[in-house]
Amino acid sequence: MDAPTRLLRLLALLAGRAWWTATELAGETGTTERTVRRDVARLRELGYPIDASTGPYGGYTLGRGGRLPPLVLDDDEAVAVVVGLRSAAGLGTGTEAAALSALATLDQVMPARLRERAAALAAVTVGLRHGSPAAIDVDALMTIAVACRRPERLEFTYTDASERVTERVVEPYRLVHTDRRWYLVAFDSMRQEWRTFRVDRASRVVLTGVRFVPVEHPPDAAALVARGLAVASYDIQARVRLYVSMSEAAGVIPPTMAILEAETAGTTIAVMGGDAGWIARYLAGLECRFELLEPDEVRAELRALGRRLVRAGS
Repeated sequence: MDAPTRLLRLLALLAGRAWWTATELAGETGTTERTVRRDVARLRELGYPIDASTGPYGGYTLGRGGRLPPLVLDDDEAVAVVVGLRSAAGLGTGTEAAALSALATLDQVMPARLRERAAALAAVTVGLRHGSPAAIDVDALMTIAVACRRPERLEFTYTDASERVTERVVEPYRLVHTDRRWYLVAFDSMRQEWRTFRVDRASRVVLTGVRFVPVEHPPDAAALVARGLAVASYDIQARVRLYVSMSEAAGVIPPTMAILEAETAGTTIAVMGGDAGWIARYLAGLECRFELLEPDEVRAELRALGRRLVRAGS
């Protein structure tokens, strides 16, 4: 837990109960009593009225009559904490309640000028895979989030994988984060199709001031990004039959690696893209029985890999 998140967690605990011992606070924050004392001192420096008493029954409480001052974080830090806490709230590691409690405290003390930005990020972001996203321009990210929420047409300069630069005006729908990057899912009215854009490849991101009416049946944003990552961007696409159920297959292969389709109660079809050699090596590492259906390039790589493994083991 980083320092800003830890301070918010500590503040949430103090606000939620009248009295805490240092031992209890250390246990709740996963730190030591020494760290608790240091964090309390830091909160006092920021203006939070925290009283303490010593002795066998000593502990900490928020001072009576004290009013919590505005959060002392700059805009980027506040947004970063929101992103980190929202991610922690969905990790399934036992920290969900703590993250949600800290988020509630953050919302109470966040300056009004940041509320729309934070609320926009919360309302339009869906998780495809847990983890920390790559470094990103926070202003661009929040501008996109606000545009998705309003909704308002968005304009930006985009550099694609081939280094081709184009000007885009789109109707933004959702932000999707993987464990590595942020993606914008939007309707490109000029091309009349749904598109995904890597946020780190977008520059000069601005709101146009032009509102639009969202479509009635938008696509599944996370699935659209997953399909692009797993299949659409590759020349070679393999179809593989996995001899496990759909739920078991989802536990073996993440959504950014393959598109899964239930075939029978005990088999699943996986479609994945990539270099033939890479696909062969990936399949060889699966912990379930599989059958390659196509293409021949991957079948040849699998056979060659099998021969090499036999030689290495003889």
